[in-house]
Amino acid sequence: MKQTPNNALISSQEERNINHKTENELAIPSTISEEAKTMLSNWTIEGRNAGANLPKHDAPISVWEERQREFQIEAEQPLAKLLEVYQPSVETIFLDGIRAIDIKPKNYQESDKVIIYIHGGGFVFYPADVTLLSSVPLADTSNLRIIAIDYTLAPQAKFSQILEEVITAYKALLKTYKAEHIAIYGDSAGGTITVASILKMRDLKINLPSSVVLWSAWLDLDEIGDSYHTLKDTDPTLIYKGFLENCAEAYAPRKEWKNPYVSPVYGDYSKAFPPTLIQVGCKEIFLSNSLRMYRQLKENNKDVELDVYEGMWHVWQGHYDIPESKIAVKNTKNFMYKHLGITK
Repeated sequence: MKQTPNNALISSQEERNINHKTENELAIPSTISEEAKTMLSNWTIEGRNAGANLPKHDAPISVWEERQREFQIEAEQPLAKLLEVYQPSVETIFLDGIRAIDIKPKNYQESDKVIIYIHGGGFVFYPADVTLLSSVPLADTSNLRIIAIDYTLAPQAKFSQILEEVITAYKALLKTYKAEHIAIYGDSAGGTITVASILKMRDLKINLPSSVVLWSAWLDLDEIGDSYHTLKDTDPTLIYKGFLENCAEAYAPRKEWKNPYVSPVYGDYSKAFPPTLIQVGCKEIFLSNSLRMYRQLKENNKDVELDVYEGMWHVWQGHYDIPESKIAVKNTKNFMYKHLGITK
């Protein structure tokens, strides 16, 4: 029997200690950056669970509006530093009546290429103005204009209206940009809206964008998929019961949850669909959503890449000061450049 050197035993024990957690702590892998470890150390299971008290889908709109204000105030806090670091141009525009946020990086040079961003927030949170963590760094890295569509939130609007708003804004941009010069991406619920909008645009015979990027997309609103269960107690930010479930019901009635315009993992991908990059972290309960979407596209011979990140949580791409975010944003840019025909 082969003997294990003592130093190997010590190393293994040290690694177990690094990954060890108490009941209320999250496991912090030794395999991620120091910056990411520090961020994870600030989160607890107790803190995550404390946020799982959203109103029911049929609660008065005034109750939802109060929670929406609370979330917006919290999301606004890091924006001053972000704007100081990147110094972008951020303006409000309207696309055939649909409000949007026009983000241009510092030293922007006019281009015939553009990126559309569909923000997340569980369908129910954040105006596009406060989702700049997920748009400004990509604008800076790509040196491209990003237009974030400020769709009406649920429950004030349901899925059909939200998709209609996104498609209206997209069609308005087609008056200025060729479809093959448009890339589109979405994070979390925004990834859901992104794919569903493309499926509907395809059905409406609208020219599709050059490429799609999905960051931690919520592609099945129901609690279906292995990682909803295997990662239930290790996901540092997402919880289904009392939170995601309530968001889903605010967006669409349960009877619609297998409608591809609601849960796009159920779509028909034997038909046309743009080249797609799927990014997901292996700590998030949406991991299975991304894997299932990848398989749908792959088995239908579509151009698709799956980009999985060790130890990363939901939409880590928006934490612009950790190395894993910089890598993910760079990979997003490279994928978009390839399909936009940008060679530099």
